[in-house]
Amino acid sequence: MKTYKSIFLIAIFALLNPININAQTNVSKNVYIKDDSVFIESLNRYRKIRLYLPPDYHSSDKQYPVLYMHDGQNLFDPATSFLGEWGVDEVLDSLYESEGFSVIVIGIDNGGMKRMNEYNPWENKRFGKPEGMEYTKFIVTDLKPMIDKEYRTLSDSKHTGIVGSSMGGLISHYALFNYPDIFGKAGILSPSYWLSKEIYNFTKSSDFNKDQKIYMAAGEKEGIGITKGVKKMEKILKNIGFDQYNLEVKIVPEQKHNEAFWHTELPELLLFLFKY
Repeated sequence: MKTYKSIFLIAIFALLNPININAQTNVSKNVYIKDDSVFIESLNRYRKIRLYLPPDYHSSDKQYPVLYMHDGQNLFDPATSFLGEWGVDEVLDSLYESEGFSVIVIGIDNGGMKRMNEYNPWENKRFGKPEGMEYTKFIVTDLKPMIDKEYRTLSDSKHTGIVGSSMGGLISHYALFNYPDIFGKAGILSPSYWLSKEIYNFTKSSDFNKDQKIYMAAGEKEGIGITKGVKKMEKILKNIGFDQYNLEVKIVPEQKHNEAFWHTELPELLLFLFKY
């Protein structure tokens, strides 16, 4: 219970202190912010969208796979993040140079005080009304069609992924199984499976798409609540048909619940989901 409480307090502190005022902006030239915030009609609120376009996007006519990521404020810029960024842009710039790997990233800013609600598909008395179903439907029915229209994307599920950490890991898991024809890949880092036991029954009863891939990781020092949930989910996934070709699960020694850990997992996560 202490683990859950600690993570909850960290989340609340992050919502009340969303900007790391001591950090310097350090953003790749390949990161863009859409001019207008996108409206989530079912939730009656707007959302800023941040994009990473591959280094060769403007000098080629290629189409690219797309990765949707939550907590957009924390992905690219330490100045907009809470106690550190993922460094997604630096990782992708490096993978482009070393591996020739390219992907478009769509970073969706979190909803601030509504973050816990938007990333939760199921009822939880402590956190209020769940809005995860509406949030993921917005991505599928509004945001993705807009991105596919405006950018040169490979729009099929084989080339479309979704990634998040903590509550973002929970909602990414939900999105993968609720929309198997949309998302063919999911990166699930430090997932908050503890929030609701429904995630386990939901997974067991979902249709399994044999082409879907999951990369899941948790830090050894995140606490028993996180690691136990990951190990339990691993057994369920293997029971429904996932194997070593489409499932990678890791408990990483010494790692804690933070952006620095998730940053270190990114290269392997991206290559496992999209290249191997």
